Amino acid sequence: MAELACIAEVLAPKAGNVHPGAAFDDATWQDFALSAVAVAPLLDRAAEAGVGKTVLACVEATKAAAGTNTNLGMILLLAPLCAVPRGRSLGPGVRKVLADLTAADARAVYEAIRLAHPGGLGRAGKGDVARLPKIGLVEAMSLAAERDAVARQYANGFADVLGRVAPALIEAGEKSPLDEAIVRVHLGLMAHEPDSLIRRKCGDAVAQESSRLAGAVLAADWPRTPNARRLFARLDRWLRADGRRRNPGTSADLVAAGLFVAFRGGSLLPPWRWAGLAGSFTRG
Repeated sequence: MAELACIAEVLAPKAGNVHPGAAFDDATWQDFALSAVAVAPLLDRAAEAGVGKTVLACVEATKAAAGTNTNLGMILLLAPLCAVPRGRSLGPGVRKVLADLTAADARAVYEAIRLAHPGGLGRAGKGDVARLPKIGLVEAMSLAAERDAVARQYANGFADVLGRVAPALIEAGEKSPLDEAIVRVHLGLMAHEPDSLIRRKCGDAVAQESSRLAGAVLAADWPRTPNARRLFARLDRWLRADGRRRNPGTSADLVAAGLFVAFRGGSLLPPWRWAGLAGSFTRG
């Protein structure tokens, strides 16, 4: 289910992200798909191996398969969710997983982050990933929660993923093909709050503008009206400008985690068939 979630996420033609109709200089949609296949068996064993070791093993497997960081945020979100034993409810289950994290988990995750070398990290006075952690993983993530939506899930028990992202995907999926539902929810996340990866890389003003533009697309009744499709195409071009520093990657990571939750609960069927695929929503 985690593999399907990652592949479904990259196949949907989301604004500013990699998909079959748009690549980055250092990554194509095939790289994301290869990464999903590479990490799947490791995520299957997350309950036994533990979160930290799973995250590190997944980053190493991704580097070997794709040669670039395609999925660090997804891995950080999926590892605790996949560590919940089969048959146990995700809400209380993931809270138990987080409560049981140790200093060893923090050390392994810090090593994984350094190996993946994500953009826009900067430096922190406490809990900096460049140094050996002296605090637990949840405490470290809590320090970054205000500036990173992935880290915030560790601090709030995955409240956003479980309480907002997955339900939004389920609701949208009941009314639309899955790829359209994914794009809609991605836009909704961007409109709800500025993408934290854009904020880290480009600052608050650019992040706020990305949120405003995403909201305008939805307000124009995307994808049903010509004006909404035009606004979507403009947003997509704007996000890909400036050397793709405006890539809304954190919102995409949250979508992947929400898809896993929806697939695991049986509320959303896996995408055996796709209606639009790349290009269907990006035409002006």
